[in-house]
Amino acid sequence: MRMLRIALKSLKARWISLLGAFLALALGVAMTAVMLLGLAAALGTPGGPGGEELVSLVAALGTAGGVSAFVSAFVVASTFSYAVAQRRRELGLLRLAGATPAQVRRTVLAEALLLGAVASAAGCALGRLGAPVLLRRLVGVGMAPPGFALGPTGWPLLTAFWTGLLVALCGVAVAARRAGRVGPLDALRTADLDAGVLTVGRLVTGLGLLLTAAVLTAAALATDPVDLLHRKTYTTQPMWLISACGLLSPLFAPPLVRALGRLAPARFTGYAGRLVRANAAAALRRTGAVAAPVLVSVALTGSLAGALDTVSAARSAEARARTAADLIVVPADGGAPDATADALRAVPGVALSPTGPTRLSLVEPDGVVVRSEARVADPAGLAALARLPLLAGSPADLDDGSLVLPAEWGHTTTGEPVPVIRADGSRATLRVAAVLRDGLGDNGLYVTAANAPGARTDRIEVRLDHLADAERVRADEQVRTAARASGATVFSREDWLAATAPANARTAWLRTVLVLGLALVYTGIALANTILTATADRRRELALLRLAGAGRAQVVRLVTAESVLVVAVGAVLGCAVTAVQLGTMHGAAALLGTPAPWVLPWRPVGLVTAGAVLLAALCAAPATAWALRSRPVTAAAR
Repeated sequence: MRMLRIALKSLKARWISLLGAFLALALGVAMTAVMLLGLAAALGTPGGPGGEELVSLVAALGTAGGVSAFVSAFVVASTFSYAVAQRRRELGLLRLAGATPAQVRRTVLAEALLLGAVASAAGCALGRLGAPVLLRRLVGVGMAPPGFALGPTGWPLLTAFWTGLLVALCGVAVAARRAGRVGPLDALRTADLDAGVLTVGRLVTGLGLLLTAAVLTAAALATDPVDLLHRKTYTTQPMWLISACGLLSPLFAPPLVRALGRLAPARFTGYAGRLVRANAAAALRRTGAVAAPVLVSVALTGSLAGALDTVSAARSAEARARTAADLIVVPADGGAPDATADALRAVPGVALSPTGPTRLSLVEPDGVVVRSEARVADPAGLAALARLPLLAGSPADLDDGSLVLPAEWGHTTTGEPVPVIRADGSRATLRVAAVLRDGLGDNGLYVTAANAPGARTDRIEVRLDHLADAERVRADEQVRTAARASGATVFSREDWLAATAPANARTAWLRTVLVLGLALVYTGIALANTILTATADRRRELALLRLAGAGRAQVVRLVTAESVLVVAVGAVLGCAVTAVQLGTMHGAAALLGTPAPWVLPWRPVGLVTAGAVLLAALCAAPATAWALRSRPVTAAAR
């Protein structure tokens, strides 16, 4: 009980230094609550958005909730660790007054419990207010149906509250253990040099996370490269690297500080450049706390935006590589695609491959039915125009009693029987004519018209076979004339690929914005809070600089330059995570036979980094000026 009273008094006395931890936790809980409330609304909507749209919305909200929880836990742990490190002298006084290490640990944990409970409750209230705004935005961009509204709020808010409390306790657990090791003589220390920041446990855990990320990536590259290009994987994979970089930041920060400190803005501070580098390298806990939000924001932005561009480029390369067509003819809605195909066949020197969508379900040995999109195709046209990534068999062997399927279906032997359910509900057993390597776009499942009841041709691929230039031009004109006569639209292959890409890109970008949006806002606020509270706690250090002869403006420039330098360290670490993540994805694409061009996310990463630098400068300068408001002699005597 005595330590609880001490904890309450400490919270009251040090509310400014703990404000950053409070706001970081409250906003993290608010983010989690907003996503959970949106998820509850999606799952509880009467009738639901329906089918794949509901699955897509739930997946997007679930992913965003997971990213929000990770970001908040990462930033809160870093903020709490720094908040406890700031109190070294205070904890040393407790030990000097007779407190045991266990009592000091219990005091720190009690403070975290009290602070966490209040911050989690505040976060739940903010989340409850913010959830309707999110739901309206989802409806506005077309990710949710009209009338999508807030559902039950009980379990999402309770889950967010207890998650916040758990994050607070876990975030301060290691710091509390370290606080218990503070000795009485630490109360007499005045230097701010951080010693023993990179402990053996921290080093082993960080290296273990790096090793885990490497093993998971190597295993995926060896067994299932396409998994590295799935949204769930490239969203969660960077978290291992971000956590490892956060833990190993005391190892990476000093050389990065020395390297970046010789560039702008440190060189523009003249003689103070060495002092900027020395401050950032000496106060590693403060450096880590400021760099943590920047690291996570830059790494997530670069990884997700770069992954989206990489997958899009790989899909375009795959689609381009899978067809030998020169023209794509799209029959008119309500028209007669068979008549269009017959008219095109009358053009001399062309090869056609009409295809259309259908549904086909696989019946697994345990009776589970797995639905899949398929395409109905003409075997001769498929063999002539499609460049399929074959693992076994040939598409020319496709007939009414067989199918072409991807390896992910699990049937990789030609001639193997596969029980299926057609689009009209009828059952059949088809043999495997060919097996395709898994890809990123269409799953490569093909059947003939006999196994696709009700299917209509939605595109006709046309190749101008072995024609001289003049004949090719004439055949092209005849194809376009025949297509226009039946109301069809003709695209060149490049125009077709460009026309079919935007819809998928827009949906993917909306999901990425949903995942990143609140996380970036949160990390920005966390960065501002950390800089403000850290600068406010440096009043004595800044007063000593004034007493040593530095002018007020010089001190403001020095602290601002130091903050910008630390932000640059976090940005470099985030870019390193991005480079590793995109490198593994390009390796996976190369193994799949669809090497995509490198599409580096310079613009989003540059915008996030520039925003962090600007925010750091705007927060550090006024916070330093406020910390210098007292007379230097008075502040130095505290």
